[in-house]
Amino acid sequence: MLYRNNPKTGDNLSILGFGCMRLPVKEDGSIDEDRAKKQVRYAIDQGVNYVDTAWPYHMGESEPFLAHALADGYREKVKIATKLPSWLINTREDMEKFLNAQLEKLQTNQIDYYLAHYLVGDLWDTLVKLGIQDFFDTAKADGRIKYAGFSFHGDGKDFNRIVDGYDWDFCQIQYNYLDEKNQAGTAGLKYAASKGLAVMIMEPLRGGNLTNPVPPVIKEIWESSPIKRTPAEWAFRWIWNHPEVTVVLSGMNEESHIEENIRIANEAYPNSLTETELQVISKVETKFHELLKVNCTGCRYCMPCPAGVNIPLCFEIYNNKYLNGNADEAKFYYAVRLSGAITAGEPEFASQCIQCEQCLEKCPQHIEIPGILESVEEELGGSDLEERIAIAREMFKKS
Repeated sequence: MLYRNNPKTGDNLSILGFGCMRLPVKEDGSIDEDRAKKQVRYAIDQGVNYVDTAWPYHMGESEPFLAHALADGYREKVKIATKLPSWLINTREDMEKFLNAQLEKLQTNQIDYYLAHYLVGDLWDTLVKLGIQDFFDTAKADGRIKYAGFSFHGDGKDFNRIVDGYDWDFCQIQYNYLDEKNQAGTAGLKYAASKGLAVMIMEPLRGGNLTNPVPPVIKEIWESSPIKRTPAEWAFRWIWNHPEVTVVLSGMNEESHIEENIRIANEAYPNSLTETELQVISKVETKFHELLKVNCTGCRYCMPCPAGVNIPLCFEIYNNKYLNGNADEAKFYYAVRLSGAITAGEPEFASQCIQCEQCLEKCPQHIEIPGILESVEEELGGSDLEERIAIAREMFKKS
C-alpha cells in the first residue's frame, strides 16, 4: 500500500480509503454486516488506514456498523472520518448533540477526521452565523475530534472562500476525469493543496458511471491503448497521478473490487502516467461527455422521494439508454426494475413525480431533477408500459 502525507497533521494516510456509503446489503436493504465486516477488516489488513462514514449513510446504520467492524483491535489501526450533518443544524447546540451522538454510535472517544458535511456556499454562511468555527475549536481542544475538515458539494465559486474561512486540516471533494471543471474541480484541488490541506477524493468512479456499463465506443478507446487496464484502474490512476491528492475513497462492496483497488494502490505513484496515457483518458472523457444525459452519480442524497420515485435508478436506466444505444432494452429494464416486479414492492416510476422540488435542495450535482424525470417518463414510459410491466411480473412471479 502506498501512503501520502497530510501536510497539516503529519499523518501518513493510505492512498486508498474505505468508503462506507455503499456497503453490501441484504435483500431487505439492511447492511450485510458479516460480509461487510470481513471486507473492511481485509482492506485494513492490506494497509488501508482511512475509513470514511457519515450520519446518513445506510439510513443511519453505517456508523454503528463501523464500530462493530473496528472492534478486536482494528480501531487502533485506522483513522476514522465521519461528518456533521450540516443541513440538520439549526443551533450551536445541535452541533454538540450530533457530535456526541456520533461518538457514541462509533464507540470511540475521539473522531480522527471530522467534516462539516455537504457544504455549499449558503449553508456555510449559515453555519458560520451559528458558530461552526467555535464549535470546531472547542471540539479539537477538548479532544472529541482530532482534525477538522469539510466535504464540498457546491459551485466552484464558493470553494476558495470556504477553504479560507477556517484553519482546516483537510477537505473532501468530488473528483474524477469527468469532473475537472465540476464543483471544486482541478482548480479547487490545487488551491486546497496550496493552502496545505490534505485533499480526500469522493466519487472516483462517479457512482460507477465510468465502469458499469462500459459503452462500446468507450471500450474501443480503452482497447486502443498499448497498455491494457480495466476502466476502474484507468480512473483511479488518473486521480492518483495528481500529487495534490491525499486519499481516494472507494465505496467497495465486492471482494473482487477490493482486491483490484488494493493492487492499484500498491503501484499508483503521482506523475507516473505518460502523455500517451493521458491522451487516451482525454479521449474517453470527451466521449463520455457526449453520451451522458444526466450528471447523476447515484449518491442518493435526493432520496427518499415523497412521491416514491426512485430517482437514481430512473437516471441510471435513462443514461444507459444513451450509453449503450439500446432503447428497447432500456424501456424493458425501466418496467422491470421500477414496477416492483422483482422486489414485490411499490412502483417507483418517474411519472409519480409531484414537482415538490425537495430533491433540488439536496442534489450535490445541482440536477434539474423534476424536469429530467419528465424526459425519462416521455422516453421510457409510454403507452406500452403496462404491457411491459405485465411481462415483467410474469417473468419474476414466485412459483
